[in-house]
Amino acid sequence: MTQIAPNMAKNNFSLRVQRRVLLLRRCVCCFWDRVLMCSPGKPIRYRMLSRPTTPAALSASADDSSTPSWNLTIPPPPACHQSGNQDHKDSDLVPLKISLLGDSQIGKTSFLAKYIGDEKDEQEDNQEKGLNLMDKTFVVEGARIYYSIWEVDGAEKSQNHIPLACQDSVAILFMFDLTSRCTLNNVISWYQEARKWNQTAIPILIGTKFDDFIQLPIDLQSTIASQARAYAKAINATLFFSSATYNINVNKIFKFITAKLFDLPWTIERNLTIGEPIIDF
Repeated sequence: MTQIAPNMAKNNFSLRVQRRVLLLRRCVCCFWDRVLMCSPGKPIRYRMLSRPTTPAALSASADDSSTPSWNLTIPPPPACHQSGNQDHKDSDLVPLKISLLGDSQIGKTSFLAKYIGDEKDEQEDNQEKGLNLMDKTFVVEGARIYYSIWEVDGAEKSQNHIPLACQDSVAILFMFDLTSRCTLNNVISWYQEARKWNQTAIPILIGTKFDDFIQLPIDLQSTIASQARAYAKAINATLFFSSATYNINVNKIFKFITAKLFDLPWTIERNLTIGEPIIDF
């Protein structure tokens, strides 16, 4: 296979520096939290998060049964793997960074956890307040690809993480809840902020909770789909409707990114049928 990442050494160094800065900040925050735990003060009140409801039945076959023509396998994690924070010094490893942006409570973390799969359990501590990092390693045509995925919490106070999360990313996923039109309206703000720090990353627009979306009246589905397509066109992004619960278009989105980055021979079919998971480009 030809060299697929001639400029990855620079990205690898930059990514390594960012991770070490983040690790240092996490250690400082952990130390400060321990100090506060020993100090008297008002008790902290926690809010119970509600669990999402799911429809009685929905076929999971709508997603990623199709596989690209190129060979893609997921190797077992190395024995010394620790929370996804190890320095990747393997000469054949291609490190790439992907960002996830969008409002709170729209399913970003569930989407990411579905894609990471079993590797998620090894990365529980790889988090900072307002920022969630997860890793995925797989093999394409003999090359080991390492995706470092940075999810920014949707809270306003977490938006100071956007510069760190977006710099050097090869793709930025802008996500919204298909059942909440205000989260779609906010996509433009997320896009504008991200582009301040990264003008070259591949933009992807993702509508989450498709399994809830199809319970809406068909005319409302049509209106939301039309608006989402217009927004995708405005930011020059490929549009996917997805469901983490039923694994609809989750893996397909990352296959699309991989094929796009390395010019691999794989295509997706456009789907504009209302009531089905939209794919538009």
